[in-house]
Amino acid sequence: MKKKFSQVESAAEEPRVLCIIQDTTNSKTVNERVTLNLPASTPLKRLFEDVASKVGYVNGTFDLVWGNGDNVTDTTPIDQNSDKTILDAGFEPGKKNFLHLTDKDGEQPHMMPEESSTTDDSAQDRFIGPLPREGSVGCTNDYVSQSYSYSSVLSKSETGYVGLVNQAMTCYLNSLLQTLFMTPEFRNALYKWEFEESEEDPVTSIPYQLQRLFVLLQTSKKRAIETTDVTRSFGWDSSEAWQQHDVQELCRVMFDALEQKWKQTEQADLINQLYQGKLKDYVRCLECGYEGWRIDTYLDIPLVIRPYGSNQAFASVEEALHAFIQPEILDGPNQYFCERCKKKCDARKGLRFLHFPYLLTLQLKRFDFDYTTMHRIKLNDRMTFPEELDMSVFIDVEDEKSPQTESCTDSGAENEGSCHSDQMSNDFSNDDGVDEGICLESNSAAERISKAGSEKSSLLYELFSVMVHSGSAAGGHYYACIKSFSDDQWYSFNDQHVSKITQDDIKKTYGGSSGSRGYYSSAFASSTNAYMLIYRLKDPTRNAKFLEAHEYPEHIKQLVQKERELEEQEKRQREIERNTCKIKLFCMHPTKQIMMENKLEVHKDRTLKEAVEIAYKLMDLEEAVPLDCCRLVKYDEFHDYLERSYEGEEDTPMGLLLGGVKSTYMFDLLLETRRPDQIFQCYKPGEVMVKVHVVDLKTESVAPPISVRAYLNQTVSEFKQLISKATHLPAETMRVVLERCYNDLRLLNVSSKTLKAEGFFRSNKVFIESSESLDRHVAYTDSHLWKLLDRHANTIRLYVSLPEQSPGSQFRRAVYQKSSGDSGNLDEACERVKGPVGNMKSVEAILEESTEKLKSLSLQQQQEGDNGDSSKSTEASDFENIESPLNEIDSSTSAENRELENQIQISDPENLQSEERSDSDVNNDRSTSSVDSDILSSSHSSDTLCNVDNAPLPLANGLDSHGITSSRRSKANQGKKETWDTAEEDSGTDSEYDESGKSRGEAQYMYFKSEPYTADEGSGEGQKWLMVHVDKRITLSAFKQHLEPFVGVPSSHFKVFRVYASNQEFESVRLNETLSSFSDDNKITIRLGRALKKGEYRVKVYQLLVNEPEPCKFLLDAVFAKGMTVRQSKEELLPQLREQCGLDLTIDRFRLRKKTWKNPGTVFLDYHIYEEDINISSNWEVFLEILDGVEKMKSMSQLAVLSRRWRPSEMKLDSFQEVVLESSSVEELKEKLSEISGIPLENIEFAKGRGTFPCDISILEIHQDLDWNPKVSTLNVWPLYICDDGAVIFYRDKTEELMELTDEQRNELMKKESSRLQKTGHRVTYSPRKEKALKIYLDGAPNKDLTQD
Repeated sequence: MKKKFSQVESAAEEPRVLCIIQDTTNSKTVNERVTLNLPASTPLKRLFEDVASKVGYVNGTFDLVWGNGDNVTDTTPIDQNSDKTILDAGFEPGKKNFLHLTDKDGEQPHMMPEESSTTDDSAQDRFIGPLPREGSVGCTNDYVSQSYSYSSVLSKSETGYVGLVNQAMTCYLNSLLQTLFMTPEFRNALYKWEFEESEEDPVTSIPYQLQRLFVLLQTSKKRAIETTDVTRSFGWDSSEAWQQHDVQELCRVMFDALEQKWKQTEQADLINQLYQGKLKDYVRCLECGYEGWRIDTYLDIPLVIRPYGSNQAFASVEEALHAFIQPEILDGPNQYFCERCKKKCDARKGLRFLHFPYLLTLQLKRFDFDYTTMHRIKLNDRMTFPEELDMSVFIDVEDEKSPQTESCTDSGAENEGSCHSDQMSNDFSNDDGVDEGICLESNSAAERISKAGSEKSSLLYELFSVMVHSGSAAGGHYYACIKSFSDDQWYSFNDQHVSKITQDDIKKTYGGSSGSRGYYSSAFASSTNAYMLIYRLKDPTRNAKFLEAHEYPEHIKQLVQKERELEEQEKRQREIERNTCKIKLFCMHPTKQIMMENKLEVHKDRTLKEAVEIAYKLMDLEEAVPLDCCRLVKYDEFHDYLERSYEGEEDTPMGLLLGGVKSTYMFDLLLETRRPDQIFQCYKPGEVMVKVHVVDLKTESVAPPISVRAYLNQTVSEFKQLISKATHLPAETMRVVLERCYNDLRLLNVSSKTLKAEGFFRSNKVFIESSESLDRHVAYTDSHLWKLLDRHANTIRLYVSLPEQSPGSQFRRAVYQKSSGDSGNLDEACERVKGPVGNMKSVEAILEESTEKLKSLSLQQQQEGDNGDSSKSTEASDFENIESPLNEIDSSTSAENRELENQIQISDPENLQSEERSDSDVNNDRSTSSVDSDILSSSHSSDTLCNVDNAPLPLANGLDSHGITSSRRSKANQGKKETWDTAEEDSGTDSEYDESGKSRGEAQYMYFKSEPYTADEGSGEGQKWLMVHVDKRITLSAFKQHLEPFVGVPSSHFKVFRVYASNQEFESVRLNETLSSFSDDNKITIRLGRALKKGEYRVKVYQLLVNEPEPCKFLLDAVFAKGMTVRQSKEELLPQLREQCGLDLTIDRFRLRKKTWKNPGTVFLDYHIYEEDINISSNWEVFLEILDGVEKMKSMSQLAVLSRRWRPSEMKLDSFQEVVLESSSVEELKEKLSEISGIPLENIEFAKGRGTFPCDISILEIHQDLDWNPKVSTLNVWPLYICDDGAVIFYRDKTEELMELTDEQRNELMKKESSRLQKTGHRVTYSPRKEKALKIYLDGAPNKDLTQD
């Protein structure tokens, strides 16, 4: 045994190597880390054994390779059989050595059988304490490690004891539960209690769940078990697992909960019998000997580590116990009023132990409060504690002999000047007053002495549990060192890790510096120390042993059997899981035509035929297709590619087909279906899949895809023949277009080229067209086919929610009524304007002839100004001359509709001119006439607009839709390859108009179709929706113009909000950007409100209330413009303030000033101009400050500071007062402060406030914490740096003395300040972390609190 001790000591002295191993064999474990802290002399062979033990793999079935450092490029596995030490192999002591655990020879590691246990657990013996644990999540951020691998909890520790899994921050709970489990008297008593299921729900029964947990700790074969059932019985949810609490507090709350649950049972008084002691709290008059006292009970004794006001800690537990019962003399102002003497006298106040419990709990008060820093601290001083503790010396019967002792319940005597009242655990004291007022003279002194003597002779206690805390006052980690009464061996219970330790390891928990601790010495040596000690009375007549299996009560035997069966069932389930292939399964439903997705779970020994049956039922195809019309094929969902089919392998096991059981597969499975009259196609490896879309130029439609299998070495000519067979279209006139990637449309016109050379891959998409049209002879990029495919690729579907007051439905209704019965005429009209397919000249000729007429129309409209009716009639007559195909329909449009259109134009007369815009004004490189633009972009006409390059687009639902097509290119640009980079560069402004008032929204991509849409339930009653198909290269500005008829106001008077998945709405304001960020089925909400013009900015206005608890209050949103003066913006704000905020102000009664977060800054003067004197940006924020009098700020050279007087004699702060300085002189500041306060100039002291306005600070800290009276002559230098308005200055009279506070006053002030600062949201320096109260809910729910805590 000694030899082993010396080995442990020498191992602790040598350098240690920290190894961090990442398991890369499994996607579920790739984010987990296993940490080992090994002596440098450890052989490589032992390293592999330790890793295997930690992760639960069979040694020899995995490799380790370097993951960092100089060896990172070396992928050669580390030699497992080498005799080298880890130091010789290149591991570095004192640094993190990263290793990757990988498959060996391409096979995944084998899991360790559950029955086998590790041969040696000394790897865990080497370091006791808060090593980074792969099995838990640390209790605070300082101790966080990765979540544990389930495999590591499958095999039981060699010690025979089972650990507890840390839920997140439940290490304190685990430590207490293991201690109670290792207490024979508590465990045996718990086993004797029988749960009655008829009386209580087992889920909420705390004793029953503890019973279950103890049975599992005693019988489970796992390394660690969960505590979630226990915490659920406490009424806790998952959030409680992330709250760390004090283990002593938990002990008291849990004991109280058990007492409540055990009422009227045999165990009703169990806690008191085992843990409760008694003491007397007395005050004795030193003149007459009169003594007042009361008897209190306790469950633990709190021992002070360091006496109040002292820097020296008690050296031992015995010393702290003596100090605990050391009486205090009450004299001077603390004299005690004696009832017998009828006056204040000197007295002795103290505590006497009357009875010690069977199980003695000592709490070492390591958590304290530092009044100098106002922070909670942890005392890490060394305090020794013995293995055997003689408590007889702490029972003193001398004072019992005094005949003058009398009972007294004088509350003043009990409470006045008590130095121990804050140390005692009185929560469990009897409140019924039974022990109070008992006169000791009724008992004979001899009896008392005899009883006390017998107590003293049998008060030897042995230590059996040390609960250790590692960390700081802010948080840390608990674990328990417990001695087993079965073999007197000490064990460390560190969450799921249980290992043997020695008496030397116990001594390391004394605290203070304990010599070298290797790699972690600096981090843990001084902060790891004992926090709670539990001793058991050495009494052979009472000391119990753990119940043997044959001694269990019948209900425990049944519970053991039940838990064993559950564990066996879980083990069988894990075995099945280990041999189950889990792979993604897809299926295109034969009738619904939707792609379904599920997870196929099939045992590796099941055949392909059986797997098809399972998949068939999983996809619920019984009603849709017979089983023999289904098969499984290998599928790549990402590329939508059928890799291969499995002909003739129906009886092959799935394990072989899929390449074994893996956590993730690089491919998927598709359940393919066929009609009974079809046969399945054979898919061979090496083939590529092609989805063929047939294009019809006449109807401008693109058909759904037909799947074709091809080979990469086929030529384009051969590929056309293949498609011809599949589609029954002639190969001679066939044009094939490959979509290589998004929007990359390539015409395959070289017949001899192979598909591989053309860029075909696993899965491909092609469009084919085989008509005899003249479009075949047009240059590809000018062809109708290319334009149609380009539009098809870029069109998205959007759902637009219209504002309730929009006239959209009324507008649509009028149009619908006319178009519904006239659809045939509409088609005829479209055909008339089309003429023969491909005849572009007729349309262009029409447009050229009408150019001059429409120019004169523009002039006429400008001259007539607001006369909307005449404009409309003239426009109509011009359209007649152009032979509009829709004249008949348009002329018969209801008068109601015409009035609406006129209202739209008249509502914004100034906007009329800007509506008459041309592409040439936006981009001079495109010589498109204004006439084209008027025809193509007029948002107010309900006419069908025809594409001037090719045929007009047929419109769904007649006049309801607006089909806007791209404008024609000028003759100068004909023949050139068309590009899409024609949108104007983003200037960074949010304006809809450029300097000349022209719209930025016009671009080539004007395709727009809309139809009414009925939204799902819950989208709002009466809500109007549009389903819009639009080219996403259109600008937001143009998109808004097309929505104008449906919203009922010009585009500058409504806003567009994009709706995200979480139903959050964000405004789209950059009108010159395209809709490229939108995708299919996105939702858009339209809200009424003025949109920004060029040079305008939306501004949030907040009111500055310097003397209110919340100094920053939101008022309204406003619009400020570039070039506007501050006074002009104030004038615009006045009516808004009156209407929206109820503030009736005059223009000279308020000011605007800069806002930075919550801090007030530069005061804006009336003559300042935005963008010239004041920088302004999108979503800008400003403060509005109401003035008490005339504005004092007249010039930028002045400086406005906010001053606040501190009155130390009254411990209070005055309100803020503004001080305006003409310069940055400290002398001037002092003079102004002297003027407003009346303090003599020479007595003024000032300090700059810290943090965010209003720079709140506790009045307990302000006098000493601020940098008072800095030695500077100007304010704009270090350490002040006051260069802008709004700085906070505290000032005081240096001759004014600080008020002296009693402890009570200080505590009261501290509570008030804490409450005040927390309400204002400012940092409370002496309460860094607000802790959630620890409660156990006896009814299993947190809505009722029956716990005394």
